[in-house]
Amino acid sequence: MSLPFNVASHLDHALRETATKLGLADRGFQPDVRVADPANGDFQANGALAFAKREKQNPRAVAQQIVDELAGLQADFTFELAGPGFINFRIKPAALLAWLQAYGSEQQLQSGAAGAKSGQTWVVDYSSPNTAKQMHVGHLRSAVIGEAICRLLTFSGAKVIRDNHLGDWGTQFGKLIYGYKRWADQNALATDAIEELERIYKLGHGATPDGSPELDEARRELVKLQNGDAENVALWQKFSDVSLAAFQQIYDRLGIKFDHNLGESFYNNQVDRIYRELADTKISEVSEGAQVVFHPEHPRYKTQPFIMRKADGASNYASTDLATALYRVEHFNADGIVVVTDFRQADHFEQLFLTVQKWFAAKQYRLPELHHVTFGAVTGEDGKALKTRDGGVIKLKALLDEAEERAFALVSEKNPDSPESERREIARVVGVSSVQYADLSQNRSSNYVFSWEKMLSLEGNTAPYLLYAVTRVRSIFRKAGLDPAHPPVGDASAPETAQEINLARKLVKFPDAVQLATNTLRPHFLGLYLYELAGDYSTFYAADKVIVDDPAVRARRLLLCHRTLVTLETGLHLLGLRTLERM
Repeated sequence: MSLPFNVASHLDHALRETATKLGLADRGFQPDVRVADPANGDFQANGALAFAKREKQNPRAVAQQIVDELAGLQADFTFELAGPGFINFRIKPAALLAWLQAYGSEQQLQSGAAGAKSGQTWVVDYSSPNTAKQMHVGHLRSAVIGEAICRLLTFSGAKVIRDNHLGDWGTQFGKLIYGYKRWADQNALATDAIEELERIYKLGHGATPDGSPELDEARRELVKLQNGDAENVALWQKFSDVSLAAFQQIYDRLGIKFDHNLGESFYNNQVDRIYRELADTKISEVSEGAQVVFHPEHPRYKTQPFIMRKADGASNYASTDLATALYRVEHFNADGIVVVTDFRQADHFEQLFLTVQKWFAAKQYRLPELHHVTFGAVTGEDGKALKTRDGGVIKLKALLDEAEERAFALVSEKNPDSPESERREIARVVGVSSVQYADLSQNRSSNYVFSWEKMLSLEGNTAPYLLYAVTRVRSIFRKAGLDPAHPPVGDASAPETAQEINLARKLVKFPDAVQLATNTLRPHFLGLYLYELAGDYSTFYAADKVIVDDPAVRARRLLLCHRTLVTLETGLHLLGLRTLERM
């Protein structure tokens, strides 16, 4: 095996060494290796263009200098100079075969990828619902995007800490306790606790309008909670426990398990240090009685204060989020922090991260990478917010239930004679995966239209299409009486037909898709790759019969089938989807 796992990185390294030898590196030459248009090759290096423009040289002449020194790559690549200075690389069939033979399992693929972030610790903060409320469709994107990012980072070698930063503190708990003591239905709490808590909160909120004696009573309940009153603390703990149990039922269906559920309440006793340190370093100031931070160097925040303590002395999201950032560095030794929320919180986190950067620099704390991963809204097909028919919020549990029922109807239509238990299991995977992938296949920055018909379709970039591609490959081994875990591919030869070579080339680019999705924290890049891979496999399968008499041809085509299966399943697992053996 001469090619390493990530071929693009291998080429980048070789080109940098060449640039150093030629004296170009000292003048700022960057290889700029990227996946090429398939018509031009597998990879393309465009660095000569930018370098030559800056140095006022002929870019093609610069590129030719580099090509003349690349003899060491000739064993694995053919390469050519094209256009005004592009260098196109095409992997030779023998090198494709060697790469495919080296990476034959999910574990081997991960071992290849693990060097990218080896030794790093990343904290990913996602989902973050409010306790005592049911999760609704608005919580879906944070949950599935956050989980995919966790899996991508883990696959790339990082230690990942999943943190569910719950909304479990604040004025709403005074109203909830007020309502609980008056209207709690113990039978309803035993049957569906989270729904009963929502009902109680609505009653409590409605009974405590601004300026009313009832609101004063609710505030007294909150003060008692904040001061450690045993009864109210016990109620608050009960609210938290039943909420987490309800949330976990949803998380189980989505394949999510958190390492920590450190909500806002966890940081309440840590905010005084934040106030003191930001004041001592003169990063914060007092404005109209509140402790705030200004960022005059930033065009949007010159006059917009970041309020970290209110004028009445109360803490807020800024207080606890600053404490959270410090805790993650001091207790988790985070090298990177990712916070996944919708786009409406962009200003808050931009000001938060600016404040953290100044504060950590002043105190000489180690500064991790800080990433706010935002996402757009989910809309109905009318372009408006997704709602129930009566205008209410769609509960996430109900959405997943409907997905499974719709999938069950489709599975039953296509396989009416299969046992119901088998159809239910297929529907469970297809239904939930369809909801997850409809989200993950989109650029997270964009809004996307929620369409049952589209997401459950067997055509297009959908979960059913990709899951079916997996089962199609598995069916080849099943019909041939072969174990897909141990395919007889030891005598495989290098790919020969155009379809074989095209599929092998696509498989070798899996590391690039993973790297791009991980580095940009955008899982849709991996989804797009998997969709294209499934299409290339379909073209190969239609053109080249797999189970043929010639043992050499059969072995190499089985190798391609097996590596496609491994890559599709690995990629889908990275996105948080479960896969099936039959559909």
